[in-house]
Amino acid sequence: MSALRRFTDRLRRTSLWQRLALLLFPALLLVTGIELWMTRHDALAAANAAYDRSLLGALKSIDANISTASGGLSVELPYTMFEFFELTASGQVFFRVATSDGLVELGSADLPAPPVEPAMGVPAFYDATYFGEAVRLAAYRRDLDRAPAGSTGRSVLIQVGESTRSRQEFTSRFVRSAALRDGLILAMLLCGTALALAAALRPLSRLAREVQARTPDDLTRIAETDLPAEVRPLVAAVNQQMARTQELVAQQRQFLDDASHQLRTHLTTLQMQADYARREDDPVQVRAALDALGAEIGRATRSAQQLLALGRSDTVAVAPAEFDTAELLREVAVDLLPLARAKRIDLGIHAPSPDLHAVGDRGLLREALSNLVANAIAYTPAAGTITLFAAGDAAGWSLNVEDDGPGLSEDERATLGQRFRRGARADQGGFGLGLAIVRSIAQRHRGDLRLEARGAGPGLHAIIWWPRPAG
Repeated sequence: MSALRRFTDRLRRTSLWQRLALLLFPALLLVTGIELWMTRHDALAAANAAYDRSLLGALKSIDANISTASGGLSVELPYTMFEFFELTASGQVFFRVATSDGLVELGSADLPAPPVEPAMGVPAFYDATYFGEAVRLAAYRRDLDRAPAGSTGRSVLIQVGESTRSRQEFTSRFVRSAALRDGLILAMLLCGTALALAAALRPLSRLAREVQARTPDDLTRIAETDLPAEVRPLVAAVNQQMARTQELVAQQRQFLDDASHQLRTHLTTLQMQADYARREDDPVQVRAALDALGAEIGRATRSAQQLLALGRSDTVAVAPAEFDTAELLREVAVDLLPLARAKRIDLGIHAPSPDLHAVGDRGLLREALSNLVANAIAYTPAAGTITLFAAGDAAGWSLNVEDDGPGLSEDERATLGQRFRRGARADQGGFGLGLAIVRSIAQRHRGDLRLEARGAGPGLHAIIWWPRPAG
């Protein structure tokens, strides 16, 4: 396992060329080795078949020349065939003819016997060692017309053997030839594979050069033409990611432009009020200028806090987890209760029953709900009513804020939620960021901010909705 792990780690660190070489070269070697083994096996089988036919021919020639006419056992050896046979076998040829009882026999009496007695009339081939040399033998047993003189055996066993040197030399020559051929084919395969890989990877090299030549701010799409089909999904994914990055960069640039404009306005106002206070000698006017300066500092502080919250809602990673919606509603209501009491507003909660649990980033959703409630308190008249409640179904969950304030027109409900966009009834202290923060947080949860007219009477129903997680 450790060797396999080391090989896998090394494979991860190598280039595509090296990875293909590490995978292909051993596979080609293995295939070549198997092919050579099969070639040797086939060559040995073919040599045995050819040489065994010669053995069988010699065996039948001897059998045809066996006679018992003289009363004994006689064999007229085909010397011409034996000479040719010895030339073919590249060595000495041995034979033995013996009766079944072994009392009469001709030829090499010590030839190795067959490991299993051959069936009557069926040639049998076997390997053995004779005088320290490997030999191949053929044995054949048949009945005699009559038992020869001096023997009671009515059958004869004929054996013919030859050295296997010729077979081995033939097989070795054949395997060497096959090895040279396979080596040449392997070299041609490696060269062909290298050329094919070079041609196949050329579009990737071109793609790498094009990407390296780009400027840091160039996020345009990568052309997918002339690319292999296997690479196009990767390029499409990169293009999709670059489109998201481009959108995020554009959004951040717009945010910086809007934020710098907003902060410049506050700083300019502060500078003017400070200059006015320095020029005034009347203590009453100086006190009024300082009060205005303090109010503007408060507005600038709230603007900076909302800008930071908006930037955080756009960039912070969403960490979904299960939470109790009733507990979240209570926390927000308790935090903003002093602001509601200052305007004698009835801030209430309709807690879900039984307790409703949702899955989302509790911190971000708490910030979004706080902005909705703060907006509702700001625009609801004194002695008004604001109600918080949560809901959930098979599609997703929602956090709801209802007020009985002046509400919004249909056009305003469609446009509010964009950055620095304010309603017609907004006072001078608003910055148009509260609803933008809420919408950004809802969208980070793959949901949205919905602004609807209140069902009964005037007012606004603001809804933060987000879907259940997939799977």
